[in-house]
Amino acid sequence: MINGLGMSREMNIEIMDTTLRDGEQTSGVSFLPSEKLQIAKLLLEELRVDRIEVASARVSEGELEGVKKITHWASEKGYLDKVEVLGFVDTPKSVDWMVDAGAKVLNLLTKGSLNHLTHQLKKTPEVHFEEIADCIQYAEERGIEVNVYLEDWSNGMRNSREYAMSMIRFLSELPVRRIMLPDTLGLLCPEEVKEFLGLICTEFPDMHFDFHAHNDYDLSVANVLTAVNSGAKGIHTTVNGLGERAGNAPLESIVAVIQDFTNFGLNIQETKIYRISKLIEQFSGLRIPANKPVVGENVFTQTAGVHADGDHKKNLYFSDLLPERFGRTRKYALGKTSGKANILKNLVELGISLEPDELAKVTQKIIELGDKKERVTTEDLPYIISDVLQNNSIHRDIVIDGYHMVHSKGLKPSVQLRVKIFHEFYEQNASGDGQYDSFMKALKKIYKSLNKELPKLTDFQISIPPGGKTDAFVECVITWDLDGRIFKTKGLDSDQTIAAMKATEKMLNIIEQIKNSNKTEKKNPYGNEYSPIAW
Repeated sequence: MINGLGMSREMNIEIMDTTLRDGEQTSGVSFLPSEKLQIAKLLLEELRVDRIEVASARVSEGELEGVKKITHWASEKGYLDKVEVLGFVDTPKSVDWMVDAGAKVLNLLTKGSLNHLTHQLKKTPEVHFEEIADCIQYAEERGIEVNVYLEDWSNGMRNSREYAMSMIRFLSELPVRRIMLPDTLGLLCPEEVKEFLGLICTEFPDMHFDFHAHNDYDLSVANVLTAVNSGAKGIHTTVNGLGERAGNAPLESIVAVIQDFTNFGLNIQETKIYRISKLIEQFSGLRIPANKPVVGENVFTQTAGVHADGDHKKNLYFSDLLPERFGRTRKYALGKTSGKANILKNLVELGISLEPDELAKVTQKIIELGDKKERVTTEDLPYIISDVLQNNSIHRDIVIDGYHMVHSKGLKPSVQLRVKIFHEFYEQNASGDGQYDSFMKALKKIYKSLNKELPKLTDFQISIPPGGKTDAFVECVITWDLDGRIFKTKGLDSDQTIAAMKATEKMLNIIEQIKNSNKTEKKNPYGNEYSPIAW
């Protein structure tokens, strides 16, 4: 197997995901037992992580129920040795709790720094070591396999290295499967990780060491990359980087970095990452930032037109971090910096081909929306195209040239309106039951002064593109009856009243075309009499 840098794979790194234990320590996050089971199934069966840590022993009855659900399912599926529970040096309590829960792997929490041991437990190393040995022996007697956490190991290596090394030396002589080295406070930098792990892995080459990173300095991914290159055989992660304070090393980023920047392999099914990430987002109630690597909404979206143009010509802005790897697709955003290239990419997806002048007008419309800081989505594009094409087919002899609207509590809305009819300007004021009603009353005053009649409004609809994902505009569709001729006009804008006014402006121009057509005795441009026409 070859990675993104062309290096052959030598061995696999174990991924132990602790979303269900350490991830649940995120402020405000608590998974239901049924949610825990679904997450466990997806992590082990779909994503295929090597191990999962699902709970802390003795926390609550709900925690016990959740672990029982998971261990029952895992036992049936042959995954029980992949399900781990954090426990404490409290013989026999944590081990008995695990036996009751049906679990088989204990992650024993010990003190990895002399500072924690002295000031929190108020014990000597000799007493702590003896209690650890007793707990491991009891677990072995109850059929429980043991891994050992060295809590605050990073501070231990900084400030009490002799103690930390003596702890590892002591554990190496006990029936311990893995020694787990947490950067509990997320305080290490890559240079320290390289120094500490390099020293430990050199002195204990036959031991399996896991590295557990926190992200307080935003260095968790960099530290993990350094850890695997320095001898760590296992890495702890959480989906979406959940965890206490700034969170843990995010699984999605860790997978991409190990795959692309090391010669180590993984058992992970990358294409399942996004699906599981979105499920955890729903269960946790914590939204994924739009710019979060791998799983964020925007990370595979090109916005700049020059990037879309480069991709169109020869995938010039592609990298090994392809969206398809993670079950996603590349998108080309629509906004004021998009340019024609982004729009063309989206049009190809929709199977639409526009003339150059039409494409220019669609581009200009999107730029206008972008200048208003409106978000345009792919779902919006057909609406914008429809509006542009309809505008092209109507002569703008009549223009709503200016307006001032007032809407305040306790008073009727009012509008001051100026309309340009051919080359003349007309102004009127009116108040009504709403802003659009006020607008129509002012417009009727202008037309009445000119002895002109307006068609009857028979239907009025406001909507957004299907899916309700846009915040860029609404569409207003108004149905009119002009002496029995039924036709519709549409308006698009970020404000629904303005959208309605634009639809009305189209109507004013259409009725002028109808009158001119009747005067010259041309064929009815709207089809058969009384046929419904949409503009």
